Amino acid sequence: MDFKIATLDEKRDYILAQLREGVATVTFTKVNGEQRVMPCTLVESFLPAKPVHETNTDNPIDFPKERKVNPNVISAWCIDKQEWRSFRIDSVTEVS
Repeated sequence: MDFKIATLDEKRDYILAQLREGVATVTFTKVNGEQRVMPCTLVESFLPAKPVHETNTDNPIDFPKERKVNPNVISAWCIDKQEWRSFRIDSVTEVS
């Protein structure tokens, strides 16, 4: 895919498809201007176990906060850092 001419929706769909198929190497420009090459995935077998969240249902402060979804950002499991990381779709220059 040519990321210079693709629309944001085309980029998002392509990147998410690659991340759901296996480990993809995403190259992007970080907010500080540095280039980052990140091996990442959304394949469930690579992802950490979901924590069990015990709450006191009488206290609304214990409920997990809902996060707003930003359609311009993708969060993925970073293989080398073993942490969730995110990147702006418009900053991606290559996916392999």
